[in-house]
Amino acid sequence: MHLAFLDWAIVASLILGLIVVTIWIRSYTRSVSDFLAANRCAGRYMLTLSEGMAAFGVASILANFEKFYQAGFAGYWWGMMLAPVSMLVAMSGWVAYRYRETRALTMAQFFEMRYSRRFRIFAGILTWISGLLNYGVFPGIVANFFIHFCGLPETVVIAGFEVRTLLPVMACFLGMALALVFGGGMVAVMVTDFIQAQFVNIVFLILMIAVFVKIGWGDTLAALSATAPGKSLLDPFDQQKISDFNFWFFAIIAFKSFYNCIGWQGTQGYNAAARTPHEAKMARVLSEWRNGVTYLMLMLLPIAAYVILHHQGYGAEAAAARATLDGITDPQINSQLTVPVALLSFLPVGVVGLLAAAMVAAAVSTDDTYLHSWGSIFVQDVVLPLRKTPLTPRAHLNLLRGSIVFVAVFAFCWSAIFPLRDYIFMYFLLTGTIYLGGSGAVIIGGLYWKRGTTAGAYAAMISGCSVAIVGITLQSIWPKVPLLLELAPKFPLNGAWLAMVAYATSIVSYVVVSLATCREPANLDRLLHRGAYAIAGEHSGPKNKGLSRWRQMLGFTTDFTRGDSFIYYCKLSWTGAWTLVFIVGTIFGLTIGFSKAGWGNFWFTVIMVSAVVGTVTVVWFLWGGIKDMRQLLIALRNPARDLSDDGQVHATTQAASTKVAAPANVTR
Repeated sequence: MHLAFLDWAIVASLILGLIVVTIWIRSYTRSVSDFLAANRCAGRYMLTLSEGMAAFGVASILANFEKFYQAGFAGYWWGMMLAPVSMLVAMSGWVAYRYRETRALTMAQFFEMRYSRRFRIFAGILTWISGLLNYGVFPGIVANFFIHFCGLPETVVIAGFEVRTLLPVMACFLGMALALVFGGGMVAVMVTDFIQAQFVNIVFLILMIAVFVKIGWGDTLAALSATAPGKSLLDPFDQQKISDFNFWFFAIIAFKSFYNCIGWQGTQGYNAAARTPHEAKMARVLSEWRNGVTYLMLMLLPIAAYVILHHQGYGAEAAAARATLDGITDPQINSQLTVPVALLSFLPVGVVGLLAAAMVAAAVSTDDTYLHSWGSIFVQDVVLPLRKTPLTPRAHLNLLRGSIVFVAVFAFCWSAIFPLRDYIFMYFLLTGTIYLGGSGAVIIGGLYWKRGTTAGAYAAMISGCSVAIVGITLQSIWPKVPLLLELAPKFPLNGAWLAMVAYATSIVSYVVVSLATCREPANLDRLLHRGAYAIAGEHSGPKNKGLSRWRQMLGFTTDFTRGDSFIYYCKLSWTGAWTLVFIVGTIFGLTIGFSKAGWGNFWFTVIMVSAVVGTVTVVWFLWGGIKDMRQLLIALRNPARDLSDDGQVHATTQAASTKVAAPANVTR
C-alpha cells in the first residue's frame, strides 16, 4: 500500500468526526421542509461554503486535474474570462434572487407554478434521468482513484469469491453518504459539508506550501517552457494544437454560467435553503472568494505533476509514477489518475494522508448532496404530482429515503458496468445537457418573460434533450461503425460544443413557440410574491428606495448593510482588476506577444497574490460560517413547523401567497 500508518490515521480521524457530527445533527430534522431545504434557515457563509464543497467532488477535482494537466497555466488565462460573467451573475442576483422569491423547494415545483403540473412531471423525469446518468459515474471514479492512490489490489476475496476491489470501495463510500443523509436530510448535508469545506481549505494551504518546498519555481518554469510550438503551457496564445481545453471551451463555459445559472439540480437543496432572497444573493457574491484557494490548488497540483513527469531532475519520482500508470490499462482511467499518481510519488508522509482525507471529504460531500438531490427530485416532482391524495409527513420522509437508496443502488451498478470514454468534463457536459440544454431557456424565460408559455417550455426541453441524446448516441457508436470512422477518427463534436448546439436550439425553440402560442401574459408579481402578493419578512421594504441609479445598476438594494456594501465593493475591485489584466494582456498577446520568461513572472505573481488573499479568505469564512451554523441550529430548535410546506402546489400555498404585506417594488 502507498499510505503509511500516519496517513491512514488522518483519514480515519476525518471519518470518525463525520460520524459523530451526523449522529448529533440528525435530531434537528423534524419536517419535510427540514429534510429538503433545512427549513430555509441558512445564512450566506453556510450556503456558499457547503454548496461549493458539494460541487467539489473527486470527479470534479480529477476533471480539473485533466484540464490543467493538458492546458497548464494557459488554461487559467482563458478561465479569467469567466470572472466578469460570474460577477455580473452574482451581483445582479441573476435567476437566484427571483427563484428564491418563488419559495419553490425544487425547480420543477417552480415549473408547475409557472407552466403546468404536466410540465413539472415531464421536467422532473428529464432532470432525474439526466442527473442519474451524470452522477452514475461518480462512485466508479472515486473508487478507481482510491484504489490506485492507496495502492489497493485490483481484486479481493469476499466469502470465497474473487471480486473487483472497485465494488466494495464504492459500497463503502456510498454507505457513508447514505448514513449521513438518511437521518438528517439537508440539515446534516449542509453542516457536514461546511465542516469538510473548511478542512479541505486548510489542507490545500498545506499542500501549496509542500509543493513549493519540494518543487522550485525554476524547475516548474523550465518544464513548462520545453513544450512544442502550439502546445504551450505558459502562453495562452500558443495553444493551437490543444483541441479540447482551449479558448472556445472556456467561452462556452462562460455562456453556460449565464444560461444555466442554478439550472443544474445536483445541489438543488441549497437553491431553496437561504433565510431570505438577499442571503441567497450574497452567498453567490461570496462564491468567488470561496473558490480562491481551491481553484488555485486545482491548477498548481496538476502543473506540479507535469513537472515531475517531464523534468529530468525528478527521474526517480517519474519512474515510480510511470510504473504505477503503466499498470492501468484503461486509457481513460489512466488519464484521470495521472496527476494523483504523480503527486503520490513526491509528497511526504502525513501530507499524503491529508490529501487522501481531503479527497474522502470531497467524495462524501458530493455523494450525500447528489443522493439527496436526485432522490428528492424523483419523489417531489414525479411521484407526488401523480398522487391524488397527500402523504403524511412521516410517509413522505420515508418515501424520500427510499428514493435516495434507489439512486445509490443505480450509481453503484452504473459505475460497475459503464466505460467512460471521454474526458470527465466532457461527459458531465454531455449528460447534463439532456436536461440543461432546454432548462436554461425555460427557467430564464419563466422568471423574466411574461410571454413565455408552456408550449414554448416543452419545445425548449424536447429540442435540447434531443440534441444531447443524438450526441451521446453518435459518440458511443462512432468507433464501431466503419462508415463513420471513414469520415473522422472520432465524433467531431466534444461535449462542450454539443452542449452549445443544444443551448442555441432550445433558446430559438422557446422564443418562437412562445410568441406563436401566448394568449395572455403571466402574472409574475404573483409568482414572485411581489406587490399585492408580498410575504411579510421576505424583504425589508421597497428594494430601490433612496438608491442612486448607478447603485441600482450595480445590484445594490436597501437590504444591504455596510458590511454587505464593503464586500460588494471588494468584489467589484478584485474582479475588475483581473478583468482589466485579461483585456490588456489579450490585446498585447495577440499583437506584440510576451516571452516565456515574461509569462513565467506573471504566473508567479498570480500565485503569490491568490495565495495571500486565499489565506485571508479561509479565516474570514471560518468565522462567518461558524456564526451562520449557530444561527441555523438556533432556528431549527424551534419545534414549530409548517407541515404544509412540503413542495407541493396546492390551495394553501396559493392562499398564503396572497397575504398582503408592504409592497416590494423589486426590479431585480
